[in-house]
Amino acid sequence: MTTAGARVFRLDRGTRALLMSVPHLGTEIVADVAARLRPHAVTSPDTDFHLDRLYDFAPALGMSRLLAHYSRYVIDLNRPPDDRNLYPGADTTGLVPVDTFAGEPLYRDAPPDAAEVAARRDAYWQPYHAALQEELARLRAAFGTVVLFDCHSIRSHVPRFFEGRLPEFNLGTANGASCDPALRAALRSALTCDGFTLAVDGRFKGGYITRQYGAPGEGVHAFQLELSQVTYMREDASNAFDETLAARVRPPLQRMLEAALQWVEAQ
Repeated sequence: MTTAGARVFRLDRGTRALLMSVPHLGTEIVADVAARLRPHAVTSPDTDFHLDRLYDFAPALGMSRLLAHYSRYVIDLNRPPDDRNLYPGADTTGLVPVDTFAGEPLYRDAPPDAAEVAARRDAYWQPYHAALQEELARLRAAFGTVVLFDCHSIRSHVPRFFEGRLPEFNLGTANGASCDPALRAALRSALTCDGFTLAVDGRFKGGYITRQYGAPGEGVHAFQLELSQVTYMREDASNAFDETLAARVRPPLQRMLEAALQWVEAQ
């Protein structure tokens, strides 16, 4: 069953105990925001492009999917509502970003003030998180234990946040706090293959969604995968999907989700 939340998200309800959240998939920018952005920002270059297409096998696995509609430049759904820094001391972008990952300012003039940030939080952030909470509650009622997969991607080189080239697979479990150790080990094993590089709880330990909703003691086990975009698309101005690359990276991604399903259905 597919539902819609005033275009803020798309929720495809599945039949198994796994929910896939994709909070940075959206590219839509509301007109009043777009009119104030600088030209380089209108195309939303920091989007997690094409993840619905890359994970095209997900519906056949029976999982639920929550897909964001709006760009992270409207509001970042993977940031805390109070906008605290999840990586104290490290550079990051905020709940309502004011610059790109490259450090370029987004707005032609003054950035959003506190009142506008609050209004965007109510209009866009809150509905997505309400849907996420409701779907987790539905799956918990049906299965007892559920897995939340927070799905992301990022360019392979982002000097603002890390030195050098990012590993292809970046698994985050809040240093093991957001999921059972056996699930973490199964995910690591599924991704340790096919010549791809892997970091576990490195620079990316999981954002707000992984940390907020991952509660193993309450039957919710969460993890994030930050996938290097060089594994499936062109990292140039076109941001084009590359099916040849995608065909190589899909098998370990599918094994990862199958491992999560196998683990949760054994509980």
